[in-house]
Amino acid sequence: MIGLGNPGDEYAQTRHNAGRLAVETLARRHGVDLKRAMGVALWGHVRVGDKLLALGVPGTFMNMSGEGVAPLVRRYGIEDLEKLVIIHDELDIDAGRLQIKRGGGLAGHNGLKSIKHHLKDDAFTRIRIGVGRPPGQQSGADYVLRRPGASERAGFDISVETAADAAEEILSDGVQAAMNRFN
Repeated sequence: MIGLGNPGDEYAQTRHNAGRLAVETLARRHGVDLKRAMGVALWGHVRVGDKLLALGVPGTFMNMSGEGVAPLVRRYGIEDLEKLVIIHDELDIDAGRLQIKRGGGLAGHNGLKSIKHHLKDDAFTRIRIGVGRPPGQQSGADYVLRRPGASERAGFDISVETAADAAEEILSDGVQAAMNRFN
């Protein structure tokens, strides 16, 4: 499971870090500290039931996510990219909603574009955490780089927790079962 986001305190609780927050939630639930490795990523392992799950967070900015993901994919010998799960924010899904998806379009998400560029494929599985469209004329980039307001904070936090639940469901029961439950 790879959670996308931007490094640094400035971006820590922003909408764009929803994926990173979900992976950090998984690590915390299972008592694992993510450690710097392979230059541009944080990673760790958790045991969920009888399965071992590798968790990763690129140490790069979102637009360069592939630089952190590709070494993790090589390290773990992931050949079937459907087994690679990327957790990320999604403007095209209403805030508070979640969608699991196998492969397909990238919806203009620069982190996903970078991963596709580095892996030469986009067949990976995604857990898409809805952050909704920005109000008025605000740009999507400005919107995702801001923290959710007080009125939406609780919903955002619940979405991050739910994404972590979905990740565990994918591991325990498979992608299709998780799609049936969470989509």
